[in-house]
Amino acid sequence: MRVSIPAGIATSLAALFSVYHLVLAATTLPRVSDVGPVVACMVLYAAATGVALFVKGTALPVWATCFALATAVMMPVVAAPVVEPGVAPGYTTWWIAAVGTLMVILVVRQRGPFAWAGVLFLAVHTVLWAGLGALGSLGVLGSVTWVAVATAFAAATNRATRITRDFVRAERETADWQAAQDAHVFERQFRLSQTTRMALPMLQRIIDSCGDLTDAERTECLHLEQAIRDEIRGRSLLSDDVRAEVMRLRRRGAVVQLHDDGGLDELEADDVRRIHAQLADALRQAWDADNVIVRTVPEGSGAAVTVVGLRLDVAASESAALGTAHDDDDDGDEDDSVALWLEIPRHERA
Repeated sequence: MRVSIPAGIATSLAALFSVYHLVLAATTLPRVSDVGPVVACMVLYAAATGVALFVKGTALPVWATCFALATAVMMPVVAAPVVEPGVAPGYTTWWIAAVGTLMVILVVRQRGPFAWAGVLFLAVHTVLWAGLGALGSLGVLGSVTWVAVATAFAAATNRATRITRDFVRAERETADWQAAQDAHVFERQFRLSQTTRMALPMLQRIIDSCGDLTDAERTECLHLEQAIRDEIRGRSLLSDDVRAEVMRLRRRGAVVQLHDDGGLDELEADDVRRIHAQLADALRQAWDADNVIVRTVPEGSGAAVTVVGLRLDVAASESAALGTAHDDDDDGDEDDSVALWLEIPRHERA
């Protein structure tokens, strides 16, 4: 964001002043000893001013700046010899004000050092050409003053721009911080309400019984503790149906693990609802599994969630422990322990 007057108005004013200097130069042609140098300076000044005004960009390109500075140096050198310094009538020294205007344009276009080099050369040349008193009588001090005023105005504008940019950045950072705080508060409130909804009946039961719980109630407490952990470790995998199926499996005696690695964060709401529905159905299919592992798949894969249900072979484990395992057991199907293997796609297939 920049603090400035409209560019069109500034450009129009600068162009008007520049045309005014050219009109003054045209009126002095009959009063000079040789019109050739004056006309050449007029053409050079018109070209340099046009470039300085209409080249796009906030800061004037270096090549255009050098062209304007070269014009400011050449105009006094070329035009001064055809005018008598002691009897210079009217506006025959029009180039002094013209150089001042061109240098003011350079200051506005963020090229202050070049502008000061131009007016300093103008002052030195005028002193060498017409004497020290000519600085005031021919208007050199006026050109220097205008460049000084333009420099101060440009510095104030740039400072206001930096301050405004800092305020905008601070406002954006404050808004981001507030959004993050609101998100944290919402997350805490949501998890607190979810935990309260799940655990409050059992907590009330503990209070009413003074902690004297039955074995079934103690087991239910463990299931509730695991469900609360699911809200932390597998948040994006959970829906009401998924929670119900996970609790059903745990109450049956199965071990259920939910791992959310962030693979569902960028999905649309419709895809998330579809995945939740398919996950709940997959958990229903794992009715005979002893260990169920549900994990999200990182972004970039065609699958969003993997579901693995494992069946523990208790008889085989006891035989191995007693050393009575039969050799022909090795020829069995190695996949007998896998009760369910399912990949839920990230996007719905056509």
